[in-house]
Amino acid sequence: MNGLQGPGLGHARHSSDGLNSAVAAPNVGSPSKARPGSSTGKKRTQDLAGVEASPGSVENWEERDESRIGVKRACNECRQQKLRCDVVQEPFRVCSRCRRCNLECRIDSNFRRVGKRKKNAEMEREIVELRSQLASQQSSPSVQQTASPFGMAQISMSPTIPHLQSSLDQYMGSQEAVASLLDLKSGLDGGSFLRSPNGQIIPPRRLDDVVLTAERIRDLFQIFFTLYHPYLPLLNADKLPDYYYDACPLLFWTIVAVASRRYTYIPSLISSVAGPLSRLLWATIADIPQSYHVVKALCILCTWPLPISSTSADPTFMLSGLMMQISMQIGLHRPSHAQDFSKFQIELRDEELKDRVKTWAACNVVAQRVATGYGQPSTTFYDWTLGTSTSKELSFRLPDEVDTRLRIEIFSDKVTKALYRNHLDPVGLADSSQKSALTDILTMDFEDLKDKLKPHLTPMNLLYLRATRLHQHLSVFFDSPDTKDYRMNLLALWTTTTNFLESAFNVETPSGNVILYATNYILQMIIAAGFTLLKLLNSFFANFIDLEYGKALFTRTISTIRNISVTNSDLPVRLAEVLAQLWRGGGAGSKLSTPKDGNVDSSLQLKVCCRMSMSLVYDSVWRWREEFQAKGRGNLESALKNPTNPDSAADSSASSVMDPTLTLPPSSTILGGAITPNGESTYEYEVFDPLNWMLDGLVDFPYSFTGPGMSGL
Repeated sequence: MNGLQGPGLGHARHSSDGLNSAVAAPNVGSPSKARPGSSTGKKRTQDLAGVEASPGSVENWEERDESRIGVKRACNECRQQKLRCDVVQEPFRVCSRCRRCNLECRIDSNFRRVGKRKKNAEMEREIVELRSQLASQQSSPSVQQTASPFGMAQISMSPTIPHLQSSLDQYMGSQEAVASLLDLKSGLDGGSFLRSPNGQIIPPRRLDDVVLTAERIRDLFQIFFTLYHPYLPLLNADKLPDYYYDACPLLFWTIVAVASRRYTYIPSLISSVAGPLSRLLWATIADIPQSYHVVKALCILCTWPLPISSTSADPTFMLSGLMMQISMQIGLHRPSHAQDFSKFQIELRDEELKDRVKTWAACNVVAQRVATGYGQPSTTFYDWTLGTSTSKELSFRLPDEVDTRLRIEIFSDKVTKALYRNHLDPVGLADSSQKSALTDILTMDFEDLKDKLKPHLTPMNLLYLRATRLHQHLSVFFDSPDTKDYRMNLLALWTTTTNFLESAFNVETPSGNVILYATNYILQMIIAAGFTLLKLLNSFFANFIDLEYGKALFTRTISTIRNISVTNSDLPVRLAEVLAQLWRGGGAGSKLSTPKDGNVDSSLQLKVCCRMSMSLVYDSVWRWREEFQAKGRGNLESALKNPTNPDSAADSSASSVMDPTLTLPPSSTILGGAITPNGESTYEYEVFDPLNWMLDGLVDFPYSFTGPGMSGL
């Protein structure tokens, strides 16, 4: 055949090396379309579950040039070297070059070649830096063998070999750092490579001044997938770290940053990587268009944000919105019609399609949790792609663990819309005349959901389910004291709160208890539960519950919040101190008020009503400012050095001892927005910004520090 002919229609040409990515012919009036019948893999060209494909994606391919049907796609390695490739996609078979060279043969739709000039420039820069460090070093004594948290021992150095004392060495293994320096000294151009204990040359990974060896990276990835990943099962633990780096450097360094939050071998790693990661994040977002691996990185960053001490500097809610917008811009919400959202030809294999569907589900799960935890409307988008229809293709069926989390967050969205999104109310609260019926309906829906999820209710899933239940029952603080069944609703809130906290304290995975690695959402719900106990135990309602059990649970809640903290003076530590001060100031649960004439009082009413279920937290902080800080009784900066002991009856907090796991390295102290080496405070700050009372502290972290005289905090 002669192919497409006529005015304005070009003829797409083929190269003989198999590397072309099937660019659409110019001046064609319709969007690019997937090619049916190609031998390169299974295409998404048929209708799915009765839903017709859009006409711009899969129809009328008979009109295109038949000569294009045989076009192949080369693997990543061959594309990088611009070599002929004989890889077969369906069924997948590695190409002869990758088999001969023992390379990983993989085809990624978002793969981009790395220019040799750029790579050589980076190598030359690292060589110059390492040579400069080598020239300035002197011999040092031997270093004892030290084990990492996962038992990876670091080999001691010989006292005759110069030791790299700079910050570079703390991220390298000692032997690898010295081997790289000796390579430079001997004239080996290996500035971008380090030597493993068996003598093999391996590339490190660099982000600004942070350099990590392959051994250190493997250790961090093992920590991430063992302790953090169960909270958000989004990634594939079987993939190597190099896979994630090649797919998206932002995703790779995000995993490293999350794993370094409690990395005891290098406690300062989280502080060192936070600034470069923040810059990489915004640079990546500005580089349009993004791949869906960037969306994965945003999912993880919204789940475990970088440590902050001020909500006004917290970009999590904004990043959550960006995550959803980028997802829809690249077509994740229509995974079978991704071609409609790209000017390049996209050919998805079943494995890639499944990954896109799972990523889109994770986006909605994370967006819902962020909205709930910050008391904001959600930006979720639940439609057919995330439905429960059993008629879907296997490619659209989510893994059980992801599907369970998604069903839980869909119920959370239902709670938000029913109780906190009334368009006829100035602050969005449900009408008091309808709330009782809405609560009954939500309770029945919750029980139905619990029954459906019973086969998959692991301790982790049960924790998320009870967090959603707490999100519902926190609405009782908006009820009037004369509301029917007011006490029964408070009792339901008490039961829900205690059940959630017990689940949080005992959340187990095959690796053991993982509450110290909890997500930001779980931390926010624990804080909300702590303020709930504070309100209930210091009100008339304390007459109707087990006071001693409540006191013990409250003390344990404060301890857990402090232990989840990753750095001194971050937001969890500050909020735990506010909780403890309010507890002590309110009588530590010892003041029981008996209702007069059998009527309850209005002590549980809230002044802040616009933050949905999180209104309780913001309202409690407002009251703390009025009752403590405004009267000069709440100097939080000094209290953080000697945290208040909620069990102590004394007014002084000097007898309280801070959990040693919360301390920074001895040479660093967070003060005035920076980590100062002398550890001495020269500033006095209020706990929260007086111009923005919503949990804003004036202390910030080093990666956003602009110096003393800073503005806009």
